[in-house]
Amino acid sequence: MKPVPIPLTTARPFIPAQRPPVGVTAAELRQAARQVLLRNWTGASTVPSRSLYPHQWSWDSAFVAIGLRHLSAPRAQRELETLMSAQWGDGRVPHIVFNPSVPLGAYFPSPDFWRSSTAGAGAGAPGHVETSGIVQPPVHALAAWLVHRADPATSRRRGFLRRLYPRLVAWHRYLTVHRDLGGHGLVSAVHPWEPGMDNSPAWDAPLSRIEPADPCSFRRCDLDHGSASDRPTDLDYGRYVRLAADYRDHGYRDGDAPHPFAVEDPGVNALLIASEHALAQIAAEVGAQGPEDDPGGHRGRAARLTDALVDRLWDEESGMFLCRDVRAGHRGEPIRELSAAGLVPLVVPGLPHGIVRTLLRTVGGEHFGLGDTVRLVPSYDLKGHAFDSCRYWRGPAWFNVNWLVERGLRQYGHTTRADSLRAAVLASAAASGFAEYVDPHTGAGRGAREFSWTAALALDLLSRSADRSADRAAVRTGMRVGALVRSGTAG
Repeated sequence: MKPVPIPLTTARPFIPAQRPPVGVTAAELRQAARQVLLRNWTGASTVPSRSLYPHQWSWDSAFVAIGLRHLSAPRAQRELETLMSAQWGDGRVPHIVFNPSVPLGAYFPSPDFWRSSTAGAGAGAPGHVETSGIVQPPVHALAAWLVHRADPATSRRRGFLRRLYPRLVAWHRYLTVHRDLGGHGLVSAVHPWEPGMDNSPAWDAPLSRIEPADPCSFRRCDLDHGSASDRPTDLDYGRYVRLAADYRDHGYRDGDAPHPFAVEDPGVNALLIASEHALAQIAAEVGAQGPEDDPGGHRGRAARLTDALVDRLWDEESGMFLCRDVRAGHRGEPIRELSAAGLVPLVVPGLPHGIVRTLLRTVGGEHFGLGDTVRLVPSYDLKGHAFDSCRYWRGPAWFNVNWLVERGLRQYGHTTRADSLRAAVLASAAASGFAEYVDPHTGAGRGAREFSWTAALALDLLSRSADRSADRAAVRTGMRVGALVRSGTAG
């Protein structure tokens, strides 16, 4: 399905509330979140932000679909279908699908940098749409299964899972075959943007080996929309550009590219495992019979990935999972930075009980402070040498990470802690105007506002609650600290 190029200038302007409301009900928060998703819809997909991120992003769309399913199951299905229609022949799902109606100068790296349809032709890049050449975390099968469950009748009538299933299988096969760069059964990221936590301090050491691109060879657009104190440094950005350009110049072929940056990330691999479990359910729904693609094949793959995750990335001393630098040492070396990626494996079913207990202590301990010093999980160690409460992925709390941790807490039976975290997410989303991320200490919104996955995941937490009265109380309490975005009327 080809994306529909609809100009972004058709959106109504953002109008902030004039004063903090005394109290906002869950219904009002749900309506405000709905408005964000309506404004950010382009006709075929949802942009993360009308200003800073004017295209379709891969894992953003997965989280957006999870929230959209509560508003319109067909639209949530369309979100994922549009993304998967840009899949490459080798199975990869690109991290950006570019909207051709957006001027090249509105975002960097733009389509003329990636040159996917020409530079990526040998790897099967599509010719009908321009994309980036790197990927993002594989949360898509989990999203597809949740979207199906929201309205199974419509999903079956449209053939949603039957059409998406082979694409999702090919996506996972790409990751497990082409990206096992360490040779130990785990997926490696080849660019800091791939794990989604773009500017994490965990990347500082492996990035230090990369010669940055000439700063005169590109112009950043992100600083046109945000403070330099919130964004990656020019030095880091130069290294990002160098890695992407070198990958492009090797035709995006993993067998040919040297991949000087290669990191096994626990968040990426945990989401692959969770999505393999979802694929087992999808396979049962569509009646898949292949030797590797039936439900048992997916469950077996999830079990092997879980064993590899524990063997390679669990660190008892740190009390959490660590990233591993594949290019350092004989088997790669652990990166001893405490990133929230190391908590994301709570979404993996069937972790050893001892690991779960330790992870739960770490979440609430001095390094992440959940329920003690902060209300939301920060993206990086509160006591870390590189902690910055404002700078992109170096400390701020992100809503998708907290949604994943909440899901993990609930999965392992810690419902009281999960309920508290859900209440904090809802209050923070409302008070910050659905910010991209927030200061973990003060809750102040940072980055873009009216951010799509923040609105979508708030919708999901509201809609799947069994106790709406608890949600209403949580939202009213949270709303006393700031203003909820209210603009326009329901579409």
